[in-house]
Amino acid sequence: MTTNGEMKAQGTRILLARHAETSAPDLFHGAESDIDLSARGHSQAEELGRWLAEARPTAVYCSGMRRARDTAAAVGRACGLAPVVIPELHERRIGSLSGVSREEGWATYAETKTRWIAGDLDAAHPGGESFTDIRRRVVPILQDLAARHAGQTIAVIAHGVVIRVALASLVEGFTPADFDRIAIDFASANDLWCASDIWTARALNHVVAPSPARPVA
Repeated sequence: MTTNGEMKAQGTRILLARHAETSAPDLFHGAESDIDLSARGHSQAEELGRWLAEARPTAVYCSGMRRARDTAAAVGRACGLAPVVIPELHERRIGSLSGVSREEGWATYAETKTRWIAGDLDAAHPGGESFTDIRRRVVPILQDLAARHAGQTIAVIAHGVVIRVALASLVEGFTPADFDRIAIDFASANDLWCASDIWTARALNHVVAPSPARPVA
């Protein structure tokens, strides 16, 4: 019989994936926008589910936002698991920027992330969450899941900016200065390993089902 200590030493494989394409990929969507998936997005979610099923996860988690829940539902069907919703995994709150075209809102978004990369992790436009806010909200959840599922593989369906903050905060070799180096496509998966509280990346941004839109914000 495997002891708890042996399971913990084995580490946890966390497949951290972004939801599939939304029905309006040309707009910014924060926590304020509970948008659904596009027709392509539903197809992507099915493909992501088949890909993740090969890893035989023992649990599937997702944020409570519709785009994440619909993606996780497809993953759950493929894996034979009922997704567990963790509301705190929601996308970054972006206030009035939510629903704005990417062209119109890009300067506001870019200014904040440039400040994050420079080390000002508390920077945020009015109504928006800072890097620090997101890290404080999301990182403890992922750490808890890794500890809870020691010796297992799990899938977590979340959102682009949230995933970038998590990777820049947790994975060895990455810092907030690398925020712009971390690509997050729709229906992409990050294959992570956590052992003894040390997080390493086996693969980042594995795009299961490419989308012509491919916004990474």
